[in-house]
Amino acid sequence: MEDVTPLSGPLPLDEQLCFSLYAATIAINRAYKPVLDQLGITYPQFLVLQTLNEAGGGRSIGAIAERLALEPSTITPLAKRLEAAGLVTRVRNPADERQVHVRLTEMGKTRWAETGCLAPLIVARSGMTPERLAALNAEVSALRRGLAAA
Repeated sequence: MEDVTPLSGPLPLDEQLCFSLYAATIAINRAYKPVLDQLGITYPQFLVLQTLNEAGGGRSIGAIAERLALEPSTITPLAKRLEAAGLVTRVRNPADERQVHVRLTEMGKTRWAETGCLAPLIVARSGMTPERLAALNAEVSALRRGLAAA
């Protein structure tokens, strides 16, 4: 167990990093929601589409889960709903039935292109420069990597 020096008392909620990250995530999701609602997808589905787009259109359920730092059991229902919507196809690996490969359909590629880049929305709403947001993202990413490695 790590040697952790306790604080003299609990910090006020607004001074706790975990709360600030949580509240910022909610605010970002609220900003994205109208755009994603128009496209008929949720934020987690958007993330799956993004990982598929990054990979050139296809990845296994396990690779999607790894990329999003989630469990495969979380990705499977998302992929099923995206398949029902016609945005992806799911195909079992004939050599290993446990592996399911997910690919963007033409409709999925079109829907992905329609989302465009949502980053300008956050720049506009936050009042922060793209450079400041990129620096913040780098710091939060370093935090995530450090916590994951611990």
